[in-house]
Formats: sequence, structure tokens, C-alpha cells
Amino acid sequence: MPVSQQIESFGNHLILGISGTTLSDEDKRALSELKPVGVIFFGKNFLDGVPYEVWLESFRDLHHQIREYAGRESMFFTLDHEGGRVVRTPLPITRFPHAILLRSHSREVAKATGRELKSLGINISWSPVADIYSNPQNPIIGFRAFGSTPETTAKAVCEYYKGLKASGIVGSAKHFPGHGDTSKDSHVELPILNLSIEDLRVRELIPFKALIEAQIPIMMTAHILFPKIDPDWPATLSPAILKTILREELGFGGVVVSDDLDMKAVSDMFTQQGTVARAFNAGCDLFIVSRNIHSSSMERTYKIAEDFATALSQGSLATFVVEAARARIEKLLAITPQYDVKTLDKDTLLQHAQLAIACAFEASYS
Repeated sequence: MPVSQQIESFGNHLILGISGTTLSDEDKRALSELKPVGVIFFGKNFLDGVPYEVWLESFRDLHHQIREYAGRESMFFTLDHEGGRVVRTPLPITRFPHAILLRSHSREVAKATGRELKSLGINISWSPVADIYSNPQNPIIGFRAFGSTPETTAKAVCEYYKGLKASGIVGSAKHFPGHGDTSKDSHVELPILNLSIEDLRVRELIPFKALIEAQIPIMMTAHILFPKIDPDWPATLSPAILKTILREELGFGGVVVSDDLDMKAVSDMFTQQGTVARAFNAGCDLFIVSRNIHSSSMERTYKIAEDFATALSQGSLATFVVEAARARIEKLLAITPQYDVKTLDKDTLLQHAQLAIACAFEASYS
């Protein structure tokens, strides 16, 4: 296969960030040349401070243009949409409370969230967070977790996932094998957790195991080093974690997606030749390059795609590994609904707002 085609084929494994509310020339180039299988949206992709109908029409146009330039009938349109502080969309999309406050309302909130995401043409939510709120000093997870014990977390994340699924949204568990006990933010540095596999089995892995048993189709990796399990590589690049623990011990057969490769915990690693091959060989199928952190350029995305092509041509990445990854992605794509962007009626939005208030009120008095 020519190098240009190998670079393009990386698009079958790429979730790409878009620069703004309209497509820039480099967005158009990347969509046309790399043909990513999906995109990830952030707040910068929505007009802010304008009426609902105005920002929704702008986003509808962006959605249509992405399809046009990528030339794909089916794509993953994705969003981090957890509630609490992780909400990218303008009002009147509902501001549900942090996951830790949802308690018995997890499934009901997920159904409502899913209905709103569908109206935005979103088909994958990067949720639920299956990490446990086990470290009060954690700067990045905290109240994003559904519970402070393995059991409460496992029950709530399964309820949330089932609510998303019932509303037609594909859920994704994150951040495997667990980000809840860290004291550092992987957006800015590489966290290190001195936990053994036995430690993970009695705590961190329990919610992930429950979601796997509930047949969640996507697992997102954590950019964390577990030196007692793999002293050399963070989870995203570790076969000991992604193959031995996730695939073999827990029996996960779905798609493994990296957390954002622009996060500082791993961004420098992915400028080095051979890192993409290592990630594939470790067990990653799909890669997020958000271009939302430190003003990541599109050229960085191309360099990652070129590293992929070099690894294929030099044999450090076997074709059968890539084909197996692509087969898992294609299987997921085949069952992922495709939605148009549509206006939500006022009654639905009012009901969801009342549900959000009820969740917050109940949490404050329990």
C-alpha cells in the first residue's frame, strides 16, 4: 500500500478535534485527506451568547460540513458530556449535577441526557466515568465519579450506561484501569499510581468489570503509570494493562480508545517515532487527537498518521493487528445510530431542567 494510502488509513482509527464553529482550511484538508472515522466536539465548536435557534443552526451546518468533507456515510460524533463541570454545550441544554450527586437518578438522567445529545447529532458520549472517588486530593476526577466505593460506583455507572443505551446513545467507560486515586492531572503531567494488580482487583476494576458484564462497547484508557504492573509505560501504551488485564482477565472484546493524545501526560511520547505502533500493539484500536489542549496543530495529527504509516511499512506494526482493530471499530460503527441535528421542544427541556433541580435538591438534603 502506498504511504499516502497508509496515512489515510489512519483515519479509520482517528477521532479528530475541529478548530471552531466553522471548518478552517486545515480542518477541511484533514477531513478530506485523513477521513477520520469520528470527531470530538468541545465548547469552542458552539456559538455562545446567542439564542438556542442560532447556535443550533450553526452547529447543524458544522455537522453537515464534517460529513461532506470526510466523505463518510457513518461517523462517530462524540462529546464529553458528564454533567457538573464537564459540559461543552450552551444553554438551554440541561446542566445536570456532578455524577456523585445523581444517586438513584442515574438512569433517568442518562436517558434525558441521551435525548439531548441525539438532538445535537451526537451518537457517542464519553461517559460514564467509572473511576472511584477514593482520593479527596484528586484534581481531575473528584465529583465526576459516581461513588466513593467500588460497589456504589459499579451500580450507578451501570444504571447510567443503561440509560444512555435506552435513549440510543453509545456509552464509553473511562478511564481504565482507574483514575480515581491519582493526585495529579494527566492533562498537565503523567500521574503515577503505586497500586498492584491485587489492589486494582479489589477496588478500581470492579466498576469496569460491571460495565463489561453489561456489554459496554467502548473502553477509554487512562494516561497513568502503574509501576508495579508496568514500570515503563502508562496504561495507554501497556500490553500488561490493556491485553493481560482488560482483554484476557476481564474479557473485554469491544473497542479500546485512547484518552486524548494531546494531554501532556503522553503528548511528548507521541512525537517520538514508534509510539503509535506501541499503542496498537498494546491494545489500542482508536485514538483521540482533540486539538483542544495547548493549541495543538493539525500538523501534529499528520505526524502521528505518518508514524503509523512508517510503522506499517517497516514492519514494527503488523497488518493483522491493524485489521483486527479496524474490525472492532467497523463492528461498533455498524451499530452506532446516525442522527441529524434537531430542535428540542420546550416541554422536554423544562422536564429535564426540573429533573436536574430535583437531583440537586435531593443530594443537598441527604
